[in-house]
Parts: sequence; C-alpha cells; structure tokens
Amino acid sequence: MGMSKSDLTRRHSNMVSMLKELEEKARMDPLKRDRVLHEKIAELKKKLSQ
Repeated sequence: MGMSKSDLTRRHSNMVSMLKELEEKARMDPLKRDRVLHEKIAELKKKLSQ
C-alpha cells in the first residue's frame, strides 16, 4: 500500500528538520572527524533531491 500525500509531506518535512539539526552539529566538526554524521547528511541530501 502506498503512502498518502500527507504522509509524504510529513516525511519530507521530518527529513528537512533532521538535516538542519545534523548540519548544525557538522559545523562544530569542520575537520570531518565524525564520518557517520557527514555520511548521514549526504544520504539525507540525496533522498531529498529525489
């Protein structure tokens, strides 16, 4: 069963808010020592662009 339009909108807004939070944490890690954090950011950006 597919997702409704409201579910898709909610999912998209949740991903955007999570991305904002992760980018704030990434600013505190300019040398990219936390690879998992930066990989999550890249993954979310890829999902949002689709």
